[in-house]
Amino acid sequence: MNLSYWEIKSWLTNVDYTIVGSGIVGLNCALQLKNRFPKANILVLEKGTLPQGASTKNAGFACFGSLSEIIDDLKIHSEQEVLDLVKNRVNGLQKLKENLGDKTIGYQQLGGYELFNENDNLFETCLAQKNYINSLLKPIFKAEVFNLKDNTFGFKNIKNQYSFNQFEGQINTGKMMEALLQKVHLNDIKILNNVSVNDFSEDINSVKVKTNQFEFSTSKLLIATNGFAPALNIPEVKPARAQVLITKPIKDLHIKGTFHLDEGYYYFRNIDNRILFGGGRNLDFKGEETTDLSQTDLIQNKLEELLKTTILPNTYFEVDHRWSGIMGVGQQKKPIVKQLSNNVFCGVRLGGMGVAIGSLIGEELANLID
Repeated sequence: MNLSYWEIKSWLTNVDYTIVGSGIVGLNCALQLKNRFPKANILVLEKGTLPQGASTKNAGFACFGSLSEIIDDLKIHSEQEVLDLVKNRVNGLQKLKENLGDKTIGYQQLGGYELFNENDNLFETCLAQKNYINSLLKPIFKAEVFNLKDNTFGFKNIKNQYSFNQFEGQINTGKMMEALLQKVHLNDIKILNNVSVNDFSEDINSVKVKTNQFEFSTSKLLIATNGFAPALNIPEVKPARAQVLITKPIKDLHIKGTFHLDEGYYYFRNIDNRILFGGGRNLDFKGEETTDLSQTDLIQNKLEELLKTTILPNTYFEVDHRWSGIMGVGQQKKPIVKQLSNNVFCGVRLGGMGVAIGSLIGEELANLID
């Protein structure tokens, strides 16, 4: 595409910092760069009409890990590494709330619940480890995090008790991203949508960026594409698709909170008198290692089955809408925030915790710049 002189002059000349990806990380990175370098010319490139990854497609859980997830993390991470992961999630959520405000993002601390299938031993494992995990986390929360509660929501095919976490909350993902985008625009940061970065090359003082529509040069390139990072030669990240559905409004819906099932591979919450329900990646790990935003019968049918048999066993419901988002995962849960070369940096692999840590990772990415 041949751009006009005016377009080149106004949008693509003397670009100081170019950020690839306009999700939570990319936008927070842009804002922190503007805070540090008020006169800088900052450009954000986004491949989608809206952010393409998980930032506008997630379930809006303001969480830091269920009891079984933290126990599982301790199998491959040290105590200190797990503490650091949880601390970053807590600090990241605090930063998100401070930056945008509880009301703006629809934050509600209704608590989080972990349900246990009646035919497995996970509940017993968690019960045996509960006091140890609470003791481990006490320096962060100054209180017991996980307690037991009886099944008062009428769920079926699960143990009679579930793990309850008073500190977990939920947000309105759409409101959060709207507020972030508005803040970015108010700070005179440019965003170009429907622009994919296909390749880049570097010399001593700049990076030449080749997109699907044009080429230009920037002083620094910062990659914040998370699950799409492998396309830009960051192999430590793998995409992980998360499929979701939402019901039509349900009269007198009594379920309130955020809920984790089957070691967190399924998750649901209330929103606008509906149930938003996602997960099922464990049914086909290889098939869900994709950046394709479509849905599969295998997983969507399982989500509907669990709604009927476990979550809403005595309630009529209709599915209103389905979608998918792309997470970035890897062998380690610690995000990758590093300098890749002289003028290229990345903040990726958020491990499904983008809402919790995205604000923090965006700032850390911006702070890599001297």
